[in-house]
Amino acid sequence: MDTIFALATAKGKAGVAMMRLSGPEAVAVAERLCGPLPAPRQMALREVCWSGEILDQALVVRFAAGASFTGEDVVELHLHGSAAVVATVTRVLSGPLGLRMAAPGEFTRRALENGVLDLTQIEGLADLIDAETEAQRKQAQRVLSGAIGKRVDAWRKDLVRAAALIEATIDFADEDVPVDVMPEVLDLVTGLGAALQQELGRGKAAERLRSGFEVAILGRPNVGKSTLLNALAGREAAITSEYAGTTRDVIEVRMDLSGLPVTFLDTAGIRRTDDPVEKLGIDLALSRAQMADLRVFLVSQVDEPLVSPRFAGDLVVLSKADLGLASGELAVSGLTGTGLDVVLARIVTELGSRLSGDSVIIRERHLHAMSSAIEALGAARIVVMTQPDRVEMAAAEIRRAIMALDILVGRLGAEDFLGEIFASFCIGK
Repeated sequence: MDTIFALATAKGKAGVAMMRLSGPEAVAVAERLCGPLPAPRQMALREVCWSGEILDQALVVRFAAGASFTGEDVVELHLHGSAAVVATVTRVLSGPLGLRMAAPGEFTRRALENGVLDLTQIEGLADLIDAETEAQRKQAQRVLSGAIGKRVDAWRKDLVRAAALIEATIDFADEDVPVDVMPEVLDLVTGLGAALQQELGRGKAAERLRSGFEVAILGRPNVGKSTLLNALAGREAAITSEYAGTTRDVIEVRMDLSGLPVTFLDTAGIRRTDDPVEKLGIDLALSRAQMADLRVFLVSQVDEPLVSPRFAGDLVVLSKADLGLASGELAVSGLTGTGLDVVLARIVTELGSRLSGDSVIIRERHLHAMSSAIEALGAARIVVMTQPDRVEMAAAEIRRAIMALDILVGRLGAEDFLGEIFASFCIGK
């Protein structure tokens, strides 16, 4: 395997620029530049020299194969963050020293190939890098720690036990088997199917935390939707006007609400209209509102009919509280901010109640693999209960469930996902 290198810190002027080398020649190349290296996991100051010229002074640290991020010999050169220094060291590494510049995510891919991380941990690392809120950080950290792999190993152990019991009845079909193993098989398959189904339900909510929630603000024209959005954003995100029909498109503002990633949608005022453009905006508003995780109905009167169906958890908020037109607990003024904290707190409470704090099944790929395993276990359970003379079919379904879990953690079929996953990583990761 080639020895690769890349700048692992952001480009541009900075105090420190860290150059990472990984592969069979990493130590030898670093010694040609810096002389004898410190012991693994110890840092030392060295002069970085080439052809008798001092290129820089750097802190150098070495990680031995089997005890590094990639699983290979790794050396890090913590250079001064000068564009000229980085360019010079890059030129020497890629030129006379013959190293190859790493591709996006190649260090992390080597960690996968060398068994340091599984596929779900790779995804957790990508999510951790992209995390915008505290809740997303915590979720990604749980995945990166290997939580999915640990659960899969426990599930897989039960499946292997069930498969082994069935295989025993097949192998010794003509002999007396001292114990009827089918009740244990049925218990294992039924219990695991229920556990996976429960995890799948929690995972669908947890996936929303990863991708972000959407909250649609709905109401009639001039009820104060755009003013409320501007108050939430702390800036003029939407045009406000006394003329009805000003908002035609859906305006989005992404926020961090107590650690939850939330995108607020300001939608067109809902009313009957002959204006074809405004009608398109209204249709779009209703469509986006239906797909949103939560709807906030802004009304000017307590008994005002809502502009679209209300779902469980949706909020009805009285508007323009600063004009004395609204009263009650959920009343807000986008102009003065009156009641804004109360409304936001209710939104956070409602969205937070939909999350399961320990769920780590957070990607569509995870959900699909879990669904496949649940389907296979359901089929195996039916065979065991209704066709005890066809237990080889149950064994095949259990093997299909095991395969689905192996795909989940990347033991099988990982190549289909690697290009998409690693494309999101920077060069030095």
